Amino acid sequence: MTPAELAQALKEQARQQGFTLAGITSPDPPPHFETYQNWVQAGHHGDMAYLGDERAIERRADPRRILPECRSILVVGMPYNPPPALSKVEGPLNDPNPRGQVAAYAMGDDYHLVIPPRLERLVAFLEEQAGHPIPHRIYTDTGPILERDLAQRAGLGWIGKNTCLISPKHGSYFLLGEILLGIDLPFDAPIASDHCGTCTRCIEACPTDCIRPDRTLDARRCISYLTIENKGDIPADLRPLMGEWVFGCDICQMVCPWNMRFARQSADSAFAPREGLPFPILEEDLKLSPQEFNRKFKDSPLKRAKRRGYQRSLSVAAGNSGRRELLSALNQAKSHDEPLVARHAEWAIHQLEK
Repeated sequence: MTPAELAQALKEQARQQGFTLAGITSPDPPPHFETYQNWVQAGHHGDMAYLGDERAIERRADPRRILPECRSILVVGMPYNPPPALSKVEGPLNDPNPRGQVAAYAMGDDYHLVIPPRLERLVAFLEEQAGHPIPHRIYTDTGPILERDLAQRAGLGWIGKNTCLISPKHGSYFLLGEILLGIDLPFDAPIASDHCGTCTRCIEACPTDCIRPDRTLDARRCISYLTIENKGDIPADLRPLMGEWVFGCDICQMVCPWNMRFARQSADSAFAPREGLPFPILEEDLKLSPQEFNRKFKDSPLKRAKRRGYQRSLSVAAGNSGRRELLSALNQAKSHDEPLVARHAEWAIHQLEK
């Protein structure tokens, strides 16, 4: 095979593995590295120390610092289902239980368990076609690379005002994966146009005003950060703005015209909603024991928040719900074995008793 034929065969194989988007780019330094540096220096990464680590910053500046032999990078996107309306998941009797909301990507299995094996199969396919081993590194939101920069340069989409990668044909409900490759493959043309235009719906819809004008987020104000990466107390002034979100947030994607027009229910079965998701019953999950939490969310992204972080966020959602029938469960949570949960339950009780 010629390099062009090999690249085409690899991208076709990627689509067979469930990656709707696939493109190849160079290992040159990412175009928005300076923006990333400024973002870290401003402290907008919050407590995510791994993003501000000096060695990690150096590696993000040049993929060849990760894999010196790197000559091309395959970037792929796997779709997950858009968030459904609550009316579509309630029972036939219109279940009246107060519920929280989980980000759409977290409805099913953890993508960190789903995507890497498929990337490994792509490497095996490429090595078989090439007839020799190929140096490589595989990542999916786990390595010191600027994924969206590489994806844009590989022609998968553009980086929107909400910081998400947006495909002009499919919207932004995608999970990204990358393979750094020690082989020469032709590069795809980047998407150079900014198709957000003058639209500011995502900025206007964000309840915590975390979206910045340079297409970055102040993570410290982002609901996804507050419910997942933040391991401590949620700032009191931000709690009332979080609504019923208990793990992640989709607001800036839900209002995006590109998703409203193009996003479809077409995800891999691994991302199908688990029982009770994406709208968990607040009272039930506030009472989960450590064993019940581990069993219910085995291989789920929600394990990342840990039980104390999840029930902390459940307490905030309960306080924002206006549903006084949750007071009993919250009073039990005041005696929680985790002080973090107890403090947020006490705040929620105060909210409901106003």
